[in-house]
Amino acid sequence: MKWPKQRQGKRRMQKSEAVVIGAGIAGIGTAIRLALKGFNVKVFEANAYAGGKLSEFEQNGYRFDAGPSLFTMPQYVDELFKLAGKNPANYFTYQKLDAVCRYFYPDGTHINAYADQDKFAAEINQKTGEPKEAVYRYNRNSARIYKVTNHVFLEQSLHRLQTYLNSKTLQSILRLFQIDALRSMSKANEHFFNDERMVQFYNRYATYNGSNPYEAPATLNVIPHLEQHFGAYFPKGGMYSITASLVKLALDLGVQFNYNSPVDEIVLKNNKATGVIINGSFVAANIVISNMDVWFTYRKLLKQHPQLFPSNILSQERSSSALIFYWGIQKNFEQLDLHNIFFSANYKAEFDAIWKQQTICNDPTVYVNISSKYETVDAPAGCENWFVMINVPANTGQDWDKLIAEARSNIVRKLSTQLGQNIEELIATESILDPRLIESRTSSYQGSLYGTSSNNRFAAFLRHANRSSKISNLYFCGGSVHPGGGIPLALLSAKIVSEWVN
Repeated sequence: MKWPKQRQGKRRMQKSEAVVIGAGIAGIGTAIRLALKGFNVKVFEANAYAGGKLSEFEQNGYRFDAGPSLFTMPQYVDELFKLAGKNPANYFTYQKLDAVCRYFYPDGTHINAYADQDKFAAEINQKTGEPKEAVYRYNRNSARIYKVTNHVFLEQSLHRLQTYLNSKTLQSILRLFQIDALRSMSKANEHFFNDERMVQFYNRYATYNGSNPYEAPATLNVIPHLEQHFGAYFPKGGMYSITASLVKLALDLGVQFNYNSPVDEIVLKNNKATGVIINGSFVAANIVISNMDVWFTYRKLLKQHPQLFPSNILSQERSSSALIFYWGIQKNFEQLDLHNIFFSANYKAEFDAIWKQQTICNDPTVYVNISSKYETVDAPAGCENWFVMINVPANTGQDWDKLIAEARSNIVRKLSTQLGQNIEELIATESILDPRLIESRTSSYQGSLYGTSSNNRFAAFLRHANRSSKISNLYFCGGSVHPGGGIPLALLSAKIVSEWVN
């Protein structure tokens, strides 16, 4: 593709120019950090809105957060405001949840996952008979894995020599035998608990990064620590307020957002990124950062340079996806909270269906998020806004119309049975998000929510680095690259990129 020569970077750039492709949460975080380093930052977003998966919509009087619904480790959001010399509370507020989630089992057991460790241990002892010490022992193990892995796998790049010359990193490396990487999450959880309900409870955390607890390494049992120790929170205004507040901060710092502006190509000269092409025009940049899924970054934006593709990474197994029903419900359910889980009767069969048969089982675990429990304006009076999600395989050509219809019927039947109410007759409005739409709206290959899966014990080392090893001045942030998916890790990827950029 050709572009006007007068726009080919001939003007003298007074400040270093940075182009960020995609206004997902990691892209926004990267833009903020680079602006603070003195870059002139331009963000180009294909959609008409910021946030990527962390977006919102309204329908018939109901407001829905479209994507991520669990907020943990708010310090990574607050950090961005503090770096800018701003008071986070002037942009963004949140409250800690006393109970993280309510769990409903097929046998009628109901468990409240209290944030307070002692209260939670007592709840588990009362509902399952497991001794309190089993919960304490599990939490100590989860905290130990976090302490070992945090410096190596989360807060720094695994692909820089200086990471391994850090004293804290060296200490962690000497303790890697403690991260329990040689057995699966499920095997480890079976070791800690005798009650099958507790094994299922902790196996669920594999879904936080789109993995299979029967294959993923027990290192992922670090995830409960992030929730139990650091807590779970609800942002005032809903999850989208995270996006809105960070966009406001970025704008205050001079970041330029360009919406409805899909990038067509990353321009290379001698294997060095020099800018991007948008609508046939060249935009020069000293550095280019892609918040787009790494698969699409190479296959779409660098398609003219296949010799530079990291083929081994692009061919890795993808994480699972999601099927979400957004329902306006004409009733208040007192037995439900902000976060609710309705477990399947056979968890192993559910994950076998997702990962081995690439389909949806007829008894899926159902997650129901109801933000109107805390933001009453999110639904009309006497009503609730239900975000109803199940885990599903990535899109590899399944008959999704058939699968969606079957899943909807099974979900309605399951919830109606558990709640003693015909849910179907209460649904006033409905929208659906499936893997195909996730891919088209957020450029997530196959609709996978977290890039590649973490089912391999070496998954952390196999994720794409935050900088290209073959293309100078090209960086990556977001859930498809190191350190992984989810709001906290996406923001950490932004931090890693900013520290790598000169």
